[in-house]
Amino acid sequence: MTTNKLIIAAAVLALAACNKDKEAPVGEKGPDVTAAPVPPPANGDWSTVVKATPEGGFVMGNPNAKVKLVEYGSMTCPHCAEFEEKGAGPLIDNYVKKGWVSYEFRNFVRDAVDITASVVARCNGESTFFALTRGMYADQRNWMEKLQAAPEAQAKSLETMSALQRTSTIADMAGFKTWAAQRGVPRAKLDQCLANQGELDKLVQVNADAVSQYSIPGTPTFLINGSVVDKAATWEALEPKLKEAIAS
Repeated sequence: MTTNKLIIAAAVLALAACNKDKEAPVGEKGPDVTAAPVPPPANGDWSTVVKATPEGGFVMGNPNAKVKLVEYGSMTCPHCAEFEEKGAGPLIDNYVKKGWVSYEFRNFVRDAVDITASVVARCNGESTFFALTRGMYADQRNWMEKLQAAPEAQAKSLETMSALQRTSTIADMAGFKTWAAQRGVPRAKLDQCLANQGELDKLVQVNADAVSQYSIPGTPTFLINGSVVDKAATWEALEPKLKEAIAS
């Protein structure tokens, strides 16, 4: 395997593990939702309520929502990026803002690239996690191309680095430090996040818990009220399941 392939092997594995066979039957729409919206918080928008969770994710919306949606997503997975592009908007606008559904995202990391991208998105905490995650997915192709184009010597050096050194170096190679600074994460703060072994350990633990508790088959994988939703890797497949849960 060439050196550059060693760098991006994680992304290749992630792509292969992305769910391609979990589509809903064509034409399945789910019942109409007739429930009244839940009274919003003082600022009028449930989507602005974001908290870190004990499970290692970040949850947006009404903490007492009838339907609790969890996504396990990989930052290097193109199918996850596609869900973010097509599904996040209607999910938030039509369900989270109305207080019917809370939406938690848990990073599912497979490798050093995934870990690095996740650390960047999580660095500013609750206030910007979802915005940075959306931005990371929107630019996924660009930063993956930067990693692929990395000099051979720099790529080879990753093999002998510690986990923290590798994370910081990958952030440089992918352009994450400039990218994050342009989005309100100061360089000094990001450097601190990338040097935080506890954060890396937390991400690894989220993976271990996901595998042991839910046997996560690939990404994206969704839970509704604690149960894995089968054949629901796209918004078209997931939305009917949400409607059923709200109407039940």
